[in-house]
Amino acid sequence: MGDDSEWMKLPIDQKCEHKLWKARLNGYEEALKLFQKIDDEKSPEWSKYLGLIKKFVTDSNAVAQLKGLEAALAYVENAHVAGKTTGEVASGVVNKVFNQPKARAKELGLDICLMYIEIEKGEAVQEELLKGLDNKNPKIIVACIETLRKALSEFGSKIISLKPVIKVLPKLFESREKAVRDEAKLLAVEIYRWIRDALRPPLQNINSVQLKELEEEWVKLPSAAPKQTRFLRSQQELKAKFEQQQAVGGDADGGGDDGDEAVPQVDAYELLEAVEILSKLPKDFYDKIEAKKWQERKEALEAVEMLVKNPKLEAGDYADLVKVLKKVVGKDTNVMLVALAAKCLAGLATGLRKKFGQYAGHVVPTILEKFKEKKPQVVQALQEAIDAIFLTTTLQNISEDVLAVMDNKNPTIKQQTSLFIARSFRHCTPSTLPKSLLKPFCAALLKHINDSAPEVRDAGFEALGTALKVAGEKAVNPFLADVDKLKLDRIKECAEKVELVYGKKTGGTADKKEGKPATGKAPVLSGAAGDKETKDAAAKPGPLKKAPAVKSGGPPKKGKPAAAAGMGGAGAKGKKGPETKEIFESELSIEVCEEKAAAVLPASCIQQLDSGNWKERLACMEEFQKTVELMERSEMPCQALVRMLAKKPGWKETNFQVMQMKLHIVALIAQKGNFSKTSAQIVLDGLVDKVGDVKCGSNAKEAMTAIAEACQLPWTAEQVVAMAFSQKNPKNQSETLNWLSNAIKEFGFSGLNVKAFISNVKTALAATNPAVRTSAITLLGVMYLYVGPPLRMFFEDEKPALLSQIDAEFEKMQGQTAPAPTRGIIRHSGGSGDDGEEEEQEDVGNDVVDLLPRTDIGDKITAELVSKIGDKNWKIRKEGLDEVTSIINDAKFIQPNIGELPGALKSRLNDSNKILVQQTLSILQQLATAMGPNIKQHVKNLGIPIITVLGDSKNNVRAAALGTVNAWAEQTGMKEWLEGEDLSEELKKENPFLRQELLGWLAEKLPTLRSVPSDLLLCVPHLYSCLEDRNGDVRKKAQDALPSFMMHLGFEKMAKATGKLKPTSKDQVLAMLEKAKANMPAKPAPPAKASSRVVGGAAPAKLQPASGLAEDSGSNTMESKPDPKKAKAGGASSKAKGVQGKKVPTKPNLKEDDDKSGPIFIIVPNGKEQRMKEEKGLKVLKWNFTTPRDEYIEQLKTQMSSCVAKWLQDEMFHADFQHHNKALAVMIEHLESEKDGVISCLDLILKWLTLRFFDTNTSVLMKALEYLKLLFNLLSQEEYHLTENEAFSFIPYLILKVGEPKDVIRKDVRAILNRMCLIYPASKMFAFIMEGTKSKNSKQRAECLEELGCLVESYGMNVCQPTPGKALKEMATHIGDRDNTVRNAALNTIVTVYNVHGDQVFKLIGNLSEKDMSMLEERVKRSAKRPAAAPVRQAEEKPQRAQNISANASMLRKGPAEDVSSKLNQNRNMGGHSETAHTVPREFQLDLDEIENDNGTVRCEMPALVQHKLDDIFEPVLIPEPKIRAVSPHFDDMHSNTASTINFVISQVASGDINTSIQALAQIDEVLRQEDKAEAMSGHIDQFLIATFMQLRLIYNTHMADEKLEKDEIVRLYSCIIGSMISLFQIESLAREASTGVLKDLMHGLITLMLDSRVEDLEEGEQVIRSVNLLVVKVLEKSDQTNILSALLVLLQDSLLATASSPKFSELVMKCLWRMVRLLPETINSINLDRILLDIHIFMKVFPKEKLKQCKSEFPIRTLKTLLHTLCKLKGPKILDHLTMIDNKNESELEAHLCRVMKHSMDQTGSKADKETEKGASRIEEKSSKAKVNDILAEIFKKIGSKENTKEGLAELYEYKKKYSDADIEPFLKNSSQFFQSYVERGLRLIETEREGKGRIPSSTGISPQMEGTCVPASSNTLSSSIGNTNGEEVGPSVYLERLKILRQRCGLDNAKEDRPPLTSLLSKPAVPTVASSTDMLHSKLSQLRESREQYQHLDLDSNQTHSSGIGTTTASPSSTAANIDDLKKRLERIKSSRK
Repeated sequence: MGDDSEWMKLPIDQKCEHKLWKARLNGYEEALKLFQKIDDEKSPEWSKYLGLIKKFVTDSNAVAQLKGLEAALAYVENAHVAGKTTGEVASGVVNKVFNQPKARAKELGLDICLMYIEIEKGEAVQEELLKGLDNKNPKIIVACIETLRKALSEFGSKIISLKPVIKVLPKLFESREKAVRDEAKLLAVEIYRWIRDALRPPLQNINSVQLKELEEEWVKLPSAAPKQTRFLRSQQELKAKFEQQQAVGGDADGGGDDGDEAVPQVDAYELLEAVEILSKLPKDFYDKIEAKKWQERKEALEAVEMLVKNPKLEAGDYADLVKVLKKVVGKDTNVMLVALAAKCLAGLATGLRKKFGQYAGHVVPTILEKFKEKKPQVVQALQEAIDAIFLTTTLQNISEDVLAVMDNKNPTIKQQTSLFIARSFRHCTPSTLPKSLLKPFCAALLKHINDSAPEVRDAGFEALGTALKVAGEKAVNPFLADVDKLKLDRIKECAEKVELVYGKKTGGTADKKEGKPATGKAPVLSGAAGDKETKDAAAKPGPLKKAPAVKSGGPPKKGKPAAAAGMGGAGAKGKKGPETKEIFESELSIEVCEEKAAAVLPASCIQQLDSGNWKERLACMEEFQKTVELMERSEMPCQALVRMLAKKPGWKETNFQVMQMKLHIVALIAQKGNFSKTSAQIVLDGLVDKVGDVKCGSNAKEAMTAIAEACQLPWTAEQVVAMAFSQKNPKNQSETLNWLSNAIKEFGFSGLNVKAFISNVKTALAATNPAVRTSAITLLGVMYLYVGPPLRMFFEDEKPALLSQIDAEFEKMQGQTAPAPTRGIIRHSGGSGDDGEEEEQEDVGNDVVDLLPRTDIGDKITAELVSKIGDKNWKIRKEGLDEVTSIINDAKFIQPNIGELPGALKSRLNDSNKILVQQTLSILQQLATAMGPNIKQHVKNLGIPIITVLGDSKNNVRAAALGTVNAWAEQTGMKEWLEGEDLSEELKKENPFLRQELLGWLAEKLPTLRSVPSDLLLCVPHLYSCLEDRNGDVRKKAQDALPSFMMHLGFEKMAKATGKLKPTSKDQVLAMLEKAKANMPAKPAPPAKASSRVVGGAAPAKLQPASGLAEDSGSNTMESKPDPKKAKAGGASSKAKGVQGKKVPTKPNLKEDDDKSGPIFIIVPNGKEQRMKEEKGLKVLKWNFTTPRDEYIEQLKTQMSSCVAKWLQDEMFHADFQHHNKALAVMIEHLESEKDGVISCLDLILKWLTLRFFDTNTSVLMKALEYLKLLFNLLSQEEYHLTENEAFSFIPYLILKVGEPKDVIRKDVRAILNRMCLIYPASKMFAFIMEGTKSKNSKQRAECLEELGCLVESYGMNVCQPTPGKALKEMATHIGDRDNTVRNAALNTIVTVYNVHGDQVFKLIGNLSEKDMSMLEERVKRSAKRPAAAPVRQAEEKPQRAQNISANASMLRKGPAEDVSSKLNQNRNMGGHSETAHTVPREFQLDLDEIENDNGTVRCEMPALVQHKLDDIFEPVLIPEPKIRAVSPHFDDMHSNTASTINFVISQVASGDINTSIQALAQIDEVLRQEDKAEAMSGHIDQFLIATFMQLRLIYNTHMADEKLEKDEIVRLYSCIIGSMISLFQIESLAREASTGVLKDLMHGLITLMLDSRVEDLEEGEQVIRSVNLLVVKVLEKSDQTNILSALLVLLQDSLLATASSPKFSELVMKCLWRMVRLLPETINSINLDRILLDIHIFMKVFPKEKLKQCKSEFPIRTLKTLLHTLCKLKGPKILDHLTMIDNKNESELEAHLCRVMKHSMDQTGSKADKETEKGASRIEEKSSKAKVNDILAEIFKKIGSKENTKEGLAELYEYKKKYSDADIEPFLKNSSQFFQSYVERGLRLIETEREGKGRIPSSTGISPQMEGTCVPASSNTLSSSIGNTNGEEVGPSVYLERLKILRQRCGLDNAKEDRPPLTSLLSKPAVPTVASSTDMLHSKLSQLRESREQYQHLDLDSNQTHSSGIGTTTASPSSTAANIDDLKKRLERIKSSRK
């Protein structure tokens, strides 16, 4: 057994791979135990086994394989990462387990597959199982089928997709193996259980015997719907619900509440494969079908019939086929062929379903008209066809066609149409059969039931009965008001017989109807309309009692019969339905009236009516009024009373008081009595006559209003207006119109006959009296509120002046909503809610449009016109389109019949000639307006193609298409567009333009809808792919659209739809969904929608929330962006909407408005590259000229046309300079919002700006420069680099402007040149500027020279091109220039170079004339006196650069950018003032420009180090500290300098560029690790931590997801972050500065990092996580204890509240809290208890005990209790004095809890023990007896043995041993294994070394190996291996040195080139060396520095070694040695070379 012991020692994972099966078996057993033990599903342990699980299940040894399967099952069940193994393991199970003879193996294999399904990997498993069905081994096939069956029976058909399974079933039934066939049968039975008859079609072709057997089995199945019994991990709440039901007693109550979870109804159609038939049509089909011989036609049709028998057809373009079939049905003389063609159509409709919808409109009229055929087989075929077609579309879409046929003279057609309607109604639900549809159908059917032909009547009754059954009486009764009792009963009888398709669920109304008799008024309700006698029976109390009943069924409409019945004569008139007679009564003769009046009025009153004395008449009126006021309604003879009032003198009354009284009485009678229209007619004439009267007018109006309320406004208004215009008095006319305007506002618009008014309004508009005209216009304005834009169409022919007045009035009304009616409602509807109103309003808009007289243009659309439109020659096509335009223009309003036009226009939408496309779009827009809502039926065949045009590359075409789509949507509503798959098909196309336009459109429209068709869900997968589209705009639009999709589909559905995505995409999309969830708009409230639909003006208001919202979701991601964009987005969209609102007015104006709303720069993919290619290939002129010639301007114009908005281009190339200014202003405004657009057109923009440089106008030039400054700022923020082409065509022209005479301009140009360097290499700029020095303009020469100086100063000599020598020679020539400023500039520049470069300059310049040389030397000497002070000008210029840096550097965005920049400037300029200060740090200061400009590469360049003659450092100068640059304590005098430098470096920590961040971290780390310098960080700690956790967030959200980034880059960054943090938290004084808020965020960041599974997957991820572990411990120990405790409490509270946060997160926060609790005894005195208790109080307020107990784990409550308990134990009763900060102690249970704990501890220990505790627990321990010692030790060892507390146990043991050095722990170790003993010893040694050497644990970039040791999770084998060796002996320092070396190399800090001292000297630990302080060395010479170098190096390494012997090895760069200059040089060289 010798070899056994070998493998026994191996770790588990290695055993599992061992070649010996016994070893593997043992490995599997241990792995199984381990898997069951690990309770953290995200534990790093799991990842070790990722690659092994497949081997577990495919083990070649059967015994081992069984164990392996068990272990694999445990793994899949518990491991978080198991999902990654699905494919390989499932395939292993199928191929290597299912063929095993052992049943147990198969069983386990099956369980593993099911477990994978449970962890959401169903699709992958199913895929493998289906592959297994193709295996040759029948055993495997059987097992796979069984597994599928089991999965289906447990998880249900929602999770197991049946389509692929059913596809293979028939094949399985054909298998030769009986076992396979039997198993297939079982599977078929199981499938049947879930989907019932949907399984029959796919199995219809299997062997009949088998089918029969199946039928028998199927019959036996229980009919109850099956339920899912096993649940996915994501369905835990379902599971809980299910278990709860089981507990309650099976399914007893399950049925009801679980309705939503019921198995989805599977449609057999879905399970079928679609067949493509178009290509299979006979080649000569289209010829044959036109053939003369009927046999040939029959052959052609039979071929089609065979093809359409396929139950599911592939979508395609069936237009031609349908057209031909339609022709046969309509025109063919042979009835047999008609029937055959009808069958073909039926087959097509059945096979295509919704996809056939677009052809339905064409075919329906033809089929209906063909019903004139009597032959039964033809009729039957036609019926089948039309029924099949109906299912592919909606009733709404074909309603027009059907209604048109209803008036046909032929009775058979009428009968069949009615029957078709009846059948169609059965498929409807109350929601798909709204009143707007019922109304026209009922009206038409009412004619049918009065028809002379009995069969027509019967069919009519059946249709009405069906409608009644579907929509409920409430909806239908208003339309049946005129039907007599007999017929009504007949309709009801039919209704009872109807069987509905959708079962009884349809329309709650039906059920509610049955419930109504409860109110006792049911008979009235049902009989109301036919039963006029009930009028007075249900007197007043009726409506009151009945109101609630009516309400329950949804508020009724005005004048519901229900109400009418009770209301006496209160007008049971439906919308404009047939009027009921009640409001009229028979006219009474004057005698009868007098009798009736005498019965109620006092006699004196009647006598005085016509007295000659007005006073008597007045007295009579007063009495009359009193009588009327006291009379009961039922007793009041209204007609008699008003006749009395009208009696002579009647309305000719001359006394105004009497007249006022009289009018008032009329109003009273109308209000109080049952006032009929007959009575009204008696008085109205008189009222109208008085309306214009100054004194009586208001009373007359009051009376008219009262009458309108009694007799309804529509009737009254019609009468009044007619009367007013039949007389001549203009005052009466204008006042009548004014009254009407007001009345409409009060009563609402319902039922008004627009047409009737319009003729009168036209008369009024033509009146000579201006008052009448004004009133008419005001009335139109009010009508516009309700009718919207269509109203204007009636007045298009008016004079322009008038029309403009009308438009102005409409304009005023824009944006207002119609007021809710205040009169006429209450009276008519027994309790109306908003639904009633809404529907009523809904219809108004349509009503108005219905009233317009429509022309039928069908006959004008001739075949000739259609062929013109399709002609090859574009000019003829254009003629055709022009004709169409004029036809539509002439007709104004058209009927929906437009013949072949749709097809013709559709093909023009993809015309190659874009002008024609635009023309077609404008025709379609016109068509929408002209056809009105009827355009609905063309949405599928014409609307969707318009959407396709949104993908056009030309902006103007897209804009036109969008306008057209909006015009259509305004007419049709959105439902038609969203139904079916058409929209999702469009979105699927990968065209960025199409996608962004379509998504933008949807994002705008969806939030305004209340409900959407379910087909919207089909768009979601494509929406997700848009979220990851390459095009930024598409991504943005998709993000903006998310909330509006979610608003309709809900978060759940959308999250579920992510299941199909790749894991990386899924996470990103889910994150976006979470974000969208927060921004989800609320669904619009019902009334709002109604009004906005009717009122054009309300539209913009509707839009605001949507645009605001989209902005919101964007703004989180781009906080720092300025706001104009936000404003613009809202503005643009509302403007666009406004345009639609006033669709009709003034065409030209509309166009330009529309245009300006779009983007100004259009992104043309690869446009720029294309332009550059053309320029390179000399296809276009190169941009190179002294002055721009016309051809250059023309060329630029052409290039711009495709990518700049047309209107902007017109401004840019306008002759007048003011337009240029305007264009620049627009460009500035759009700069931020259209970054991508600007960048894509940058070359053109720059070229255009060069043209502006040649303008003479200063204002344009200034504006252009302003734009350029902003532009280059933006480009540098976007990290854009100019291309060569852009630079060459722009920079030379910019440099010309540097010579401008005006100072301001020169300054601006210089600033721009400065900024250019950030986006274009300085060295290349140098060449351009050098070129500029050759100019004839002396100012330009001087400025260019100065600029060169600046470049050299900022970027060192490397910028000099082609070589420094040549460049300097060139500059020096200008010393002899004749212009003084140029000479000075040249001298200054060379001096600048000299300051940077030293004496070498003279060598490089070479020979100069004596005069020049002496000038230069003189100048150099002068400058030496103020060393290194840059040329004075530089001081003003520099800030400009600094500003720019700040923009980039302040990634932190915490403080405003200016802050940083001002500090920088201050820092820069300090240099000029204190001379000594500047000389040295110059080299070592951060060269900010340099760091900034160079994006991405390592930044350690210190420009002048190399050539500096260090011998001149004689004066007392500071020794430069390499790498740490200007952060030394000796700079106290310029502390601001240090502070701002630190600020800058910290700001770089958060940089988006990894290298920048690493650099900054390294510098900070350096500072922190030198005790004397660390103080400089004081005051910056929070700032630094904020930057750090922002960087952590950035890595987490951005870098980790970025595929392009090298992952080891990220690891480096993590290492640096953690390293510098550890350094920081070593230093207690600094660590204490961290504030609570910052600590909270920091801990959040660190814990998130520890839980980030993506990190575990990195190569060194585990290493990173261990270091984080160590860091967290440091943070907990070293921070200010109050702050950290407080932070953890708040964090815990947040994490428990946040639903999104994982339970692991809260658990880790609690672990940190426990750690803090353990530290409490030491730290209690330093803690601010009041604050902690306040935090606990707040916590307990948010989470009372009950709520905490509901948490999934009991940890939170235990944590809280432990914390409080510990505090009580440590503080005793005094703790209750610390509740001072809590305002209201009763808000939480804190005080009570503390008292309880105190009481408890008192009871237990008595007060003595309490004092003991206060003195410190150590006493007790000392006194403890021997037994107690054993207890303590036992407790400690128990901890060490447990998994969680092992570390804590070791620490306690160490403490214990230290205290009682003689304690004997042998007995405890004796019983344990050798392994455990060595583990304990090693652990103790580790703690010892850690505690002894706690001095410091430096780690700058690498992570020291020892850290691994200290924070390894306590699984024993890892611990041992991480300390280097399994046997646990101590490892010598040499190993660490090796590691150090590797780490240093990895981080580029390797100094390997230096000769190292021998290891031996390092290993003998020398005494700690005394490092001379830097001040002692100040005066020493360089030579001494050199000599001492080696010695220091030893010291350096040794000193590091000494410190680190126990803990870690230093990875410091040579910092304690001040002299390591050579090393620095080498490093500099290395950095330089790496840069190149």
